[in-house]
Amino acid sequence: MKNKKSLGQHWLKNRAVLDEIAELSHVDGVKHCLEIGPGLGTLTSSLLKVFDEVMAVEFDENLANNLPKSFPGKNLKVINEDFLKFDLGKIEAPYVVAGNIPYYITSPIINKVIAAENQPEKIVFLIQKEVAERIASEKESVLSLTVKNRATVELGPVVKAEEFTPPPEVDSQVIILTPHQPIVPEAVFELIKLGFKEPRKKVVKNLSSIKSRDDIKDIFAEMGLNVDSRPHELHLADWQKIYERIYK
Repeated sequence: MKNKKSLGQHWLKNRAVLDEIAELSHVDGVKHCLEIGPGLGTLTSSLLKVFDEVMAVEFDENLANNLPKSFPGKNLKVINEDFLKFDLGKIEAPYVVAGNIPYYITSPIINKVIAAENQPEKIVFLIQKEVAERIASEKESVLSLTVKNRATVELGPVVKAEEFTPPPEVDSQVIILTPHQPIVPEAVFELIKLGFKEPRKKVVKNLSSIKSRDDIKDIFAEMGLNVDSRPHELHLADWQKIYERIYK
């Protein structure tokens, strides 16, 4: 089966790593797994060893039609649909989510899953190494703050590019997310996005469109924050406190 580069398809061929991803996805008492982008079913094979049932959402029609033929007698349900349009409310809880997901839609997929009303017990994705590191980093970004607001983050094994067919241009890494209730209200993220409008500039300047610089400096001083702070230096709790003081 010829892969489609336009869909960002790079299939992992290392069985030991595939089995490790499946094992990392395991949660005691959870029998259902939602797999995103199964492709040729390399990860699907490992997931079926760990879970009683796998529901796989595959965008490519040919791959979706052919996948069940590779696993006769297995409890595998394949849905031919764009995952970003898929209704997560259809999933029977408790469940976990796993997948070797396309680099170019990593952020939308993660955002969709962590924001699900029926939160999964765990999310295990193989993604671009640089993105995994950015999410886990103490040097914050809008993406890292968004993920950390709704899930704990743990990094898993690094997978070299040559382990894939065809090999991508960069290495990948497993990221493990354990969802929880939001730490800060969604409204705080409007402030965060404004604060990151010009990421290399000081937060005080970026927020001066809603309060004077002197007012923002006073808020920072009151909180014990450095008035020269850049957006990446502030964490969720800092942003919430700034939000509360600006809009009190």
